Amino acid sequence: MTVLVDSRADLTLEAARRVAWEGEGVELGPGALAAMERGRERLEKIIAHDPDVTIYGVTTGPGQLAHRQLTPEQRARWAGRSPARIATAWGDPLPGRVVRAIVLARLTNFVEGHAAVSPEIARRVAAMLDADEMPVVPAQGQGGAGEILSLSHLFSALAEAAQPAIKDVMGLVNGSPAATGLVADAALVAEGRLEAAARVFALSFEAFNAPLDHLDPVLGDYWNNPHDRWALERLRALVGGGHGGERRPYQAPVSYRILPRMLGQARRAATLAAEVAAESLQAVSDNPVWAEGADDDHPFGRFVTNGGYHNPHAVLAMDALCAACANLCVLAERQGAKLLDGKVSLLPDQLAALDIEADAPRTYLGCLPMAQTGYEEEARLYAQATLLPGSESGGFGQNDVASPVFLAWTKQDRAGRCLDMALASLVPIALRALDVAGRPAPPPLAGFAAALRALVPDPAEGRAMGPAVGAIADALRRAIYPS
Repeated sequence: MTVLVDSRADLTLEAARRVAWEGEGVELGPGALAAMERGRERLEKIIAHDPDVTIYGVTTGPGQLAHRQLTPEQRARWAGRSPARIATAWGDPLPGRVVRAIVLARLTNFVEGHAAVSPEIARRVAAMLDADEMPVVPAQGQGGAGEILSLSHLFSALAEAAQPAIKDVMGLVNGSPAATGLVADAALVAEGRLEAAARVFALSFEAFNAPLDHLDPVLGDYWNNPHDRWALERLRALVGGGHGGERRPYQAPVSYRILPRMLGQARRAATLAAEVAAESLQAVSDNPVWAEGADDDHPFGRFVTNGGYHNPHAVLAMDALCAACANLCVLAERQGAKLLDGKVSLLPDQLAALDIEADAPRTYLGCLPMAQTGYEEEARLYAQATLLPGSESGGFGQNDVASPVFLAWTKQDRAGRCLDMALASLVPIALRALDVAGRPAPPPLAGFAAALRALVPDPAEGRAMGPAVGAIADALRRAIYPS
């Protein structure tokens, strides 16, 4: 399968899923190719009309050389230089799926001619998505004022092979396609992680035998929030009518009663990420970018410089995901501890007992909330706000403010993995609670519970729970991330 891109409207979150996660290629449509030809012609006509025109990075030097007007010879010489010399970041690499999303997002500035790159450059960018492997792009060390450090890693080989003309290299390494790819990936991951969280928490809700009143449909109207209403509906669908027997006669602890609202918050964060990703995939962020509006001085339009290479909305959305993950980690730890406390859960003591009198030690669940606390606290560290740097950074001179978008992606990625582990730690506690109470998992969760139960050791074996929790987390992640 191939994604056809004929205009910016074709660059959607679903297209990003197909290209980045499912490995599909991209075909540039005739409309896009014609628009890019026109965009290239406009650039050439603007320079021919006014040889002394100031176009950043084209007729002037880049960065600290922006004040320097280039001669035609210098322009041609500068155009052919590889961006490899600025590929200075290093460290842990981005996953291949994220790099593919960035490559797709790179086409946004091209397909309607705004960046005025040669159509051959756009063809080569699209052709990168036919390869089995992407260039290595470090996730760390990305503290530049824009995205030139990451994009130079990504497109240096292409630039060296393509014999680029003026503005082609600038079009490859400017703008904010990295931010777009990062937030698109975060949005796609959040969709699967939200469902995993809903399933585990629904299992815990039933294991605690919490009153179904806590999921009453009327609350959706009272709370006046579409995301909370979704959470109530999803939890009711997963719990169903429960076991059909007598339920807890009074309210459950706060960690169960606020569950729909906290899942609602997580869905709001996931929705925000999806909205920002959808906007960003179609947003022109090139600098300098061609602007319409012909007049006597600018009969072919003009190029304007701008700050499109900063995408603070992507940072805000990923911070919201990070905070939601940290909050759900707290709920997972609290619910695990309450299930193990017979005075609160009303469950038999053997759920967490050390079985001192037993002939052989049984698997002990009492330490799982301790592990959950570790994941919870780690997630809370990542959930600090990602702000613009407080001191001059991102370079020197003109480059006085760094983009923090890579930090925001890394934090939400790590906080999400902490949530996976916290949820995985809750699973064996919830399953044991169902067992000691003699209740089955609700029918909508029966298959899910059975698959995870197969990973939990028999209590009589006395085995450590750590490896089992890791296996459960891996199982959850297989449903979250692409295979």
